[in-house]
Amino acid sequence: MRTEPTIATQILELIQTEGLPVGSHLPAQLLADRLRVSRSPINEALALLAEKQILRREANRGYFLAEPVQLPAKDLAEKLGIDETNVVADVYFRIADDRLRGLLPSDFKETEIRQRYGLTPAQLGSVMARIASEGWAEKKPGYGWTFSAMLTTADSLLQSYRLRLALEPAALLEPGYRLAPEVIERCRAAERHLLQGGIATDSAAALHERGVRFHESLVEGSGNPFFIDTIRRVNRVRRLLSYRSMQERSRYREHCEQHLQLLDLLERGRNDEAAQAMQVHLSSTLRNLEKISAILKP
Repeated sequence: MRTEPTIATQILELIQTEGLPVGSHLPAQLLADRLRVSRSPINEALALLAEKQILRREANRGYFLAEPVQLPAKDLAEKLGIDETNVVADVYFRIADDRLRGLLPSDFKETEIRQRYGLTPAQLGSVMARIASEGWAEKKPGYGWTFSAMLTTADSLLQSYRLRLALEPAALLEPGYRLAPEVIERCRAAERHLLQGGIATDSAAALHERGVRFHESLVEGSGNPFFIDTIRRVNRVRRLLSYRSMQERSRYREHCEQHLQLLDLLERGRNDEAAQAMQVHLSSTLRNLEKISAILKP
């Protein structure tokens, strides 16, 4: 199984998938929210990237992009010497994979996780905090933890797509729908990056993040907080199974082309057609996932 890249590498991936230009501000709290970690490792990663002259630090203002990120993030991280595996992230994915393969019980104790994966108390705390924040395990009343039943079957991911199939086309038809020009251009840049080679080189985390950001951005254009909250919740709980489904990437070129078509329609105000295109897009994805559902099974 692939190990997760370091926080610094994930920041490079985010810069690349968002198509951020030189001079862009990189607020620590925003990055912490996007990568679902605390600000401490984010600040350490930003300082490291500034040391490598990818970012520049301005007093009382924070960090800004100093150099364009043109190489694939993984290759650039290797070139800069910052591609060492993050222990906490590595164990996080080992736990996820073991759970999906049926090797971990539904109920467990922190001491069992610490001993099984050789974690220090601090590392254990970081791993469990990330797992809890993503909603696939929670503390039991009193003592111990329990894994969510939603994340252990192939049907879980398919059910999440059926919910999205009902929600996302409707969001595009909300009165007053508006997608800002800068959001459209940012989304286009992310799709172009994938079509120019990122499909093969980006990590599963980067691919998932790019898809999440695209669909959440389009739903956010509705201005409807109920749609927006629902899509964010769905994306949080489908993360693990979505990672596993990315072992099969042949469908991504078609996805990118469909995303670009959606952006073109919304830019021209043709929301009725965009809603229909979204339905076709999600239906196609659902059919493709059904074909590869064996990947998602233990």
